[in-house]
Amino acid sequence: MKNTAYVVVLVWSFCWLLLLFDFTNSYSTASSSVFVSTISESTMNYNYDRIDEVKKHCAPFLASASDLKPEVDTVYNIKEDLYFVDGDWRQEVGQAPLLPYIDPGNQHSNFSDFKTPLDLASFWIMDVDRSHRLKKSVSVNGILVLGTTLDSLGYKPHDDSPHFQIWSGHTQLSISFQGIYTESKKNGGERVMCLLGSTMFPSRESDSSNPWEWTKANYNQPPLLQDDQILLVLRYPMSFTLTNRVIQGEMKSLNSKSNLKYFDEVHILSQLGQSVKYEFGSERFVSKSCAPYPYNDSFVNGGIDIYKGTGFCEILGTITGEGAGPFTIVPNWRCNGTDAYCSKLGPFVSDKEIKATDGSFKGVKLFMKTIKCEQKAAQGNASSARVAAVFRVIPQRENQYAVAMRSGLSNMTVVAEGIWKSSTGQLCMVGCLGLVDSDGSTCDSRICLYIPLSFSIKQRSIIFGSFSSTSRSNDSYFPLSFEKLVYPTELWNYFRNSHPYYSYSKIEQAGAILEKHEPFSFQTAVKKSLLQFPKVEDTETLITGLSLLAEDLTLHSSAFPDPLPRSQPKRPADFQIEVLSLGPLFGRFWNVSYGDEETLYHNEAQYTEKTTSYECLYDPPVGKMYLVGCRDVRASWNILLESMDLEAGLDCLIEAMVSYPPTKARWLVNPTARISISSQRSEDDPLYFSPVKLQTLPIMYRRQREDILSRSGVEGILRILTLSFAIACILSQLYYIQHGVDSVPFMSLVMLGVQALGYSLPLITGAEALFKRKSSESYESSSYYLEKDQWLNVIDYVVKLLVLAAFLGTLRLCQKVWKSRIRLLSRSPLEPHRVPSEKWVFLTTLTIHVIGYVIVLFIHSVKNSQIPVQMVEYLGSSGHSHTIREWETKLEEYLGLAQDFFLLPQVIGNIIWQIDCKPLRKLYFIGITAVRLLPHFYDYIKSPVRNPYFAKEYEFVNPNMDFYSSFGDIAIPAAAIFLAVAVYIQQKWNYEKLSQALTIGQRRLLPLGSRAYERLPSKSIEAELAFGVNENTKLETEHEDEE
Repeated sequence: MKNTAYVVVLVWSFCWLLLLFDFTNSYSTASSSVFVSTISESTMNYNYDRIDEVKKHCAPFLASASDLKPEVDTVYNIKEDLYFVDGDWRQEVGQAPLLPYIDPGNQHSNFSDFKTPLDLASFWIMDVDRSHRLKKSVSVNGILVLGTTLDSLGYKPHDDSPHFQIWSGHTQLSISFQGIYTESKKNGGERVMCLLGSTMFPSRESDSSNPWEWTKANYNQPPLLQDDQILLVLRYPMSFTLTNRVIQGEMKSLNSKSNLKYFDEVHILSQLGQSVKYEFGSERFVSKSCAPYPYNDSFVNGGIDIYKGTGFCEILGTITGEGAGPFTIVPNWRCNGTDAYCSKLGPFVSDKEIKATDGSFKGVKLFMKTIKCEQKAAQGNASSARVAAVFRVIPQRENQYAVAMRSGLSNMTVVAEGIWKSSTGQLCMVGCLGLVDSDGSTCDSRICLYIPLSFSIKQRSIIFGSFSSTSRSNDSYFPLSFEKLVYPTELWNYFRNSHPYYSYSKIEQAGAILEKHEPFSFQTAVKKSLLQFPKVEDTETLITGLSLLAEDLTLHSSAFPDPLPRSQPKRPADFQIEVLSLGPLFGRFWNVSYGDEETLYHNEAQYTEKTTSYECLYDPPVGKMYLVGCRDVRASWNILLESMDLEAGLDCLIEAMVSYPPTKARWLVNPTARISISSQRSEDDPLYFSPVKLQTLPIMYRRQREDILSRSGVEGILRILTLSFAIACILSQLYYIQHGVDSVPFMSLVMLGVQALGYSLPLITGAEALFKRKSSESYESSSYYLEKDQWLNVIDYVVKLLVLAAFLGTLRLCQKVWKSRIRLLSRSPLEPHRVPSEKWVFLTTLTIHVIGYVIVLFIHSVKNSQIPVQMVEYLGSSGHSHTIREWETKLEEYLGLAQDFFLLPQVIGNIIWQIDCKPLRKLYFIGITAVRLLPHFYDYIKSPVRNPYFAKEYEFVNPNMDFYSSFGDIAIPAAAIFLAVAVYIQQKWNYEKLSQALTIGQRRLLPLGSRAYERLPSKSIEAELAFGVNENTKLETEHEDEE
């Protein structure tokens, strides 16, 4: 006993020391040291053992080569300049294809994403042989990667070892080359690399009609052939200009056509990349499109303030840089011509998919890549810039980000060069479709692009522009417009020295909506006096307060119809409101001038599902936003031709109202936002839509999100305190039975087993020991910042150690009870019925819990009109749904209920055994009961709102019917207290007295007393232990005392 108590106290003390140690260090700034392993590039030995063979096959190129310039940089920079990534390749139609491809659509019938594979080629120079440079050539080592894929080819290989890879939707072949680099004056000057390669490529079947039959069986082990007879010729332009930028290559097999290693010729197409210096000098083409400058298009005098500062190149690079989204192509809704004319996608050649959009260009995106921008120093107040770029159109069904990274040129690309001047803010460029020759025969497009500073409900783009034709032939097209919508969180990246602003134009209409929906009433007055809604906080500046308010008014949530229909949709709608402008604030934390604070704040919001913009008035005392909306209904010309009341292609006859939940007293009001949207058009109008009423999931404001961390800490401390008190109760019971040996056999092992099970499950599964469903475990497991918080991690470890200590203490109680019953049986071997038996206690307890569990399932299924064993779908934190069985969730909750009613087996045992002793100390059973009931009291007094963002709250908490509902938080403690009172009465009165007290007339509620479990006198126990009536028992007792 002494040893056991010592171990438990030691673990307990260690937990508190660990907690205190971290507490003293929790205020120090923890600098996380990030170990960065830098791998130095190992010096690889590249082979040049085939140079003689290369010279033989590359003799024509050596004969026409000119002398290499003596400058070192010109030759040795080719490693950084002459690579290309994700170019295009095609193979001539013949009988010897090079690569197989496994179409995912053939394997999955429901496969619908990105069905068009891309034929991509990437090339890198791995080494330049400096030591053996010749007069007209230098030896190089390189690697070419060819692939057919739904994605991209990835990054540069670490070595030049050839390999072949294939899986569903991706085929990739790497070929290592060695050869020579030369320069020639042909074709206006070009760089040529002639190389011989070797690889392991897939073997074809003898049947030319189905050469890749083996892919249907097992493509994990493809049959490969080694081949070193591959000739690759790559031609690069000497300079990088508008008309001279294309990389062309041919790869062919040197084997005979009868050889299985032979393949049909492959053609490669790409262009010079970002690392090569671009040479501006196409003024004759630019002037053809932009003279006189500026070109007088519809945007020049459109009433929009355009950016004219000195950071044009920086802003343009940020808007279109890596990771930036594409431009949206605007339908030709203003066009009034023939179908063929109005349905053209500007200068681009439309494929079948784009033509199927009938001029609406739905889902078609536009990327602006490979941007070269040189801004000249400002002279006085004027500055200018020269810009070159590539525009690429991507159809809806293709992987837009993979396609955007392609470097090949085609009829879906336009290369452009032009000028920007601060006097007008217009970037005017000449555009050339596809492959451009030196005469610029395809340079018949004009591109005008603008970066605006002023925004409104009709102008929400951070960049916009258009393609127009400079050709007078019949092949001209209607001007094609494009744009990119602005988001408030991105604005700080774009404008650092300039000040964008918002112009309100619908505030009067919003005021009319406020007057219509908010008449004075007693309910409104009470609401204003009792509840608080998001408002401007007291901060250093009004702008800071407005920015914080804008964050609270921003909504990113799932929404359901209001009220919920009987047939609930499987997936909620994604609803977002982005606050772009609030009063004088535009974006976030802008240092702009502002006037006095107003009670009603002008607001511009975007409902992003249908690209609808709103201007509104927000009333902080009632937390309501009254909105006038403009919905983007721009479509093809033949749809909107008769709609004459549109404003810049927008339907502005929309009213909406958003009601926000209060920031305080969330237990009084459902913490969800309610949205109503209605059209002001007549029902026979084609643009009319039925009223929409939505209700979001519960939302949290900024302050409440910040409170998650503190609440997690508070609940962690409560867990530590309650577990510490439980351990103290267990130690008290161990001390109690040491001095009350005669009552030890009458402690219920089923009761102790229930407690041990409750302590062991958290140690096995990692669940919380207390506050399991009501704690912030879901926050801690789902939030990045809480996972990294050292304080919460220490609390978690301390809790687990305390649970282990409580588990060991409970096991020690079980051991004591078990040994005491063995001793009791050994003293009266002929009367085994005197030893308390757990058989009927276990069966009775199990029966009660099984019946209770079935009743819970039945009531729950009836109340929710569900079958108990059905599959229920829940929304996780990532937005994806998953299913679990309803009976599993109820079983987990019921296990917690069984732990709350841990005294039930003891009450049953006391009745069966007809006890006349006190096996449980009052501190033990009353203290453990209090520990089990604390989560219910805590749940009752805290906010009843579940966190809507994390999956565990959806899985194991049902606010309508569960053991932590408002009813359960009252009923369960009442029942547990009743059990504790029953144990107290059973131990205070003997069985005979209790039986007499529960006798009503001639009817006895308890059976007659029996001598079956009558205890032997304690003195006889002492005598037996002293005089060795049972030697084994004596040795056991002595050994126990030594422990």
